[in-house]
Amino acid sequence: MDVNQPAVVAEVREQFDRYERAFVTNDVAELDELFWDDAQAVRFGAGENLYGHRAIADFRGQRSPTDLARVLLRVEIATFGDDFAAVSAEFRRTGSGNTGRQQQTWVRTSEGWRIVAAHVSLLAPATTSG
Repeated sequence: MDVNQPAVVAEVREQFDRYERAFVTNDVAELDELFWDDAQAVRFGAGENLYGHRAIADFRGQRSPTDLARVLLRVEIATFGDDFAAVSAEFRRTGSGNTGRQQQTWVRTSEGWRIVAAHVSLLAPATTSG
């Protein structure tokens, strides 16, 4: 199996960047398109466990659009063969300053690259001691 073929990494990065643009602008239709349209799609969020494309889309449609803007601190992409990838990212929200991380599992389907599983978590705010 070929790992991290440059062309495949570039394809996945393009789709990840597409996802990121849709996320920070709250483009719900684009976000819905990028998730695998199947009952087996999974998204674990900071406060929710979502099973199936319908549940993920319903969540997106009801989520508050506040504090979505963020800066990516680090993005790691690992591809395996031509059709499977894992993306791990760290981010900082520009409004609140909250930091978090996300992981996405991408698979090339007949419709193109789609997220089949995702996990997002926020890190506890750092405390300062005097």
